[in-house]
Amino acid sequence: MTKKITRSLLVVFAVLLAFYLLLPVLVIVPMSFSESAFLAFPPEGFTLRWFDRLINDWSWVSSAINSLIVALLSMVCSVVLGTLAALAITRGRMPFRGGVMAILLSPIIVPFVVVALAIYITFLPLGLTQTILGFVLIHTALGVPYVMINVVASLSSVDRRLEMAAMNLGSNGIGTFFRITLPVIMPGILAGALFAFITSWDEVVVAIFLSGTELTTLPVRMWSGIRVQVDPMIAAVSTISLFIIVAAFLSNGLARLLTRKRTKRPSAIAKQKAEQP
Repeated sequence: MTKKITRSLLVVFAVLLAFYLLLPVLVIVPMSFSESAFLAFPPEGFTLRWFDRLINDWSWVSSAINSLIVALLSMVCSVVLGTLAALAITRGRMPFRGGVMAILLSPIIVPFVVVALAIYITFLPLGLTQTILGFVLIHTALGVPYVMINVVASLSSVDRRLEMAAMNLGSNGIGTFFRITLPVIMPGILAGALFAFITSWDEVVVAIFLSGTELTTLPVRMWSGIRVQVDPMIAAVSTISLFIIVAAFLSNGLARLLTRKRTKRPSAIAKQKAEQP
């Protein structure tokens, strides 16, 4: 009885906490459909003119395209580098493993302002500011820690006997990784990819230092726009950005669910065969 009461209280507390965290964000959605020329809640009337103005404004569209390109490219690079780093830390025999891991985690530990200033001083002589390549490089560095943390957690649950059995049956290291290890750690990789995408999509501090007249991202465009105009167009941009993040979460959750089902079926079949006399 005590466990049921405790569990119910925890559920109620979690729901209230989620509502408290999401309420300020969800308020933006109805404000984006307001007929008023200023940000006001509750919204006055219903209109889609702010979304129409947003679609027809090339400065906003180009910024969104730049953010999407940078987020996708940096997500792919973060997944590859973060997975390799996790494999090296958990499977390799490198010295100073703790120090190496601390260095890899430093981009999310050091304040973003310090990182942005260092990157600006480094990238400016190299001509990497206001370029897609510069954004992808720094956003990859910011996304690698999230991928590495999730993949390391997934690798810790992998049964090494399965990998050793595959090698004993003639598979090499690469074949064992793609046939045995990768399907098991795929949920961790997908979770890391999601965090890397969101980190790049929402990042504004470093992007302010690297952006300019030639290239800017959506968060920087929003930051600049809210300083000169406070109208529901900003709310419309926020609503679209929120929709993209929610869609990424849902697609990632669906992919992880399908991956787990695919990995559980062969494991269950192998377990049944092993239990047969």
